[in-house]
Amino acid sequence: MKIILATGNKGKIDEFKKLLPNEEVFTFKEIIGDYEVEEDKDSFKGNAVKKAQEIYEKIGSKDAIVISDDSGITVPALNNEPGIYSARYAGTNATDKENNSKLISKLKEKNLKETEAYYTACIAIVYKGYTYTVHGWMYGKVIDKEIGENGFGYDPMFIPNGFDKTLGNLPYEVKKEFSHRSKALKLAKKVLDIIL
Repeated sequence: MKIILATGNKGKIDEFKKLLPNEEVFTFKEIIGDYEVEEDKDSFKGNAVKKAQEIYEKIGSKDAIVISDDSGITVPALNNEPGIYSARYAGTNATDKENNSKLISKLKEKNLKETEAYYTACIAIVYKGYTYTVHGWMYGKVIDKEIGENGFGYDPMFIPNGFDKTLGNLPYEVKKEFSHRSKALKLAKKVLDIIL
């Protein structure tokens, strides 16, 4: 099965390839070159659907399977920030470090050393003109510092429920068992099994 990912995020691409080891996974840039989809919707689902549909149209093949994901971390104590702005919390093209620094400073403003947080992943699949979506969540808490080098994004600041280490300190093999993206991908695989 040839799957085209509608993302340019290296961390997400690596994770998708690890989670779909038996499939041929390509990025849309390998097929159509540089192209930017503006993420201007007000939900993870809206952005995921827009990315998948736009790349599907651009590729122009009815038989293409395009998968996109929009995901991020939500901190209820910070008015649900960064939410859909997770990848650009500190500005457009912000690095993980810059986004993490902004989140740390927001937590410190509120004198929060740790507080509840959760990750959301919405995966959209476009195939033969139809669009399907699934969601996955991972709950835990966010802390006011970075610990560990594993993962990407806010992983060094996030301690999942049932653990005492950040995702930055947990091996990928552990994270993949319960991550928001793993949960969403398991559901996406079920969708693919039905539609293909």
